[in-house]
Amino acid sequence: MEISEEMLSTLIPPVVYWVFSGIYGLLAIYLNKYRLHPKGEEEEKNSVSKITVIKGILIQQAMQVVIIYMATKVRSNEGPAAAKEQQPSLPVMAVQWMIAMIVLDTWQYFIHRYIHINRFLYKHVHAVHHAQIVPYVYGALYGHPFESFMDIIGGALAYLISGMTTRTSIYFFSFSVIKTLDIHSGLCIPWNPLQAFFFNDCAFHDTHHQLKGHRYNFSQPFFISWDKILGTYMPYTVEKRTDGGLELKLLKDA
Repeated sequence: MEISEEMLSTLIPPVVYWVFSGIYGLLAIYLNKYRLHPKGEEEEKNSVSKITVIKGILIQQAMQVVIIYMATKVRSNEGPAAAKEQQPSLPVMAVQWMIAMIVLDTWQYFIHRYIHINRFLYKHVHAVHHAQIVPYVYGALYGHPFESFMDIIGGALAYLISGMTTRTSIYFFSFSVIKTLDIHSGLCIPWNPLQAFFFNDCAFHDTHHQLKGHRYNFSQPFFISWDKILGTYMPYTVEKRTDGGLELKLLKDA
């Protein structure tokens, strides 16, 4: 039985999420010198269990499958015509990809910042995600269902505004998933291209999960432009710990 590209665009990103979570989990075992937090610290400091996190992410991914599938149908024709969607040239795809990144980053920054500023939304919605004071890779998408819904809407807007085809969206959202996992991984690996070519890396995002950094470094998952432009950037350094790992140091008072 042939699976449509619309269905693949909804199913592949969740599969990528768990596959790359496993890869990062294995790396964390053997690359202790690149860890921002000692092993086991997430169990000590986080107020939510990993079982609860997994259940929450599965609910979020079920919502994602439904909403993204509906978004692809907005742009495609039913029946045989749907198979005739033509891929544009590589330069056009590159422009669409960049537009989608900008749209997604912009949505994420302003929604993310607002639910921190609004005390009601922070207490009842975003605090769910910040129960992870020490982020870890497969907890990247854990959050309140309402926040998950807003994140999915941002992805749907990036897809629709950029004008990318369904096939291109499969690559784009798979990459977005990997980037989101990377910034929550707690692994500052110098030869990791996702961190070498993007300032928005796991150290940048880890500052936001620290208690003194909650109102800084809102940007995700690609660039840090909005934080720089609007004055919400928290500078930091990454230093070696005595046990051989790494430690994040904030460079100004929150």
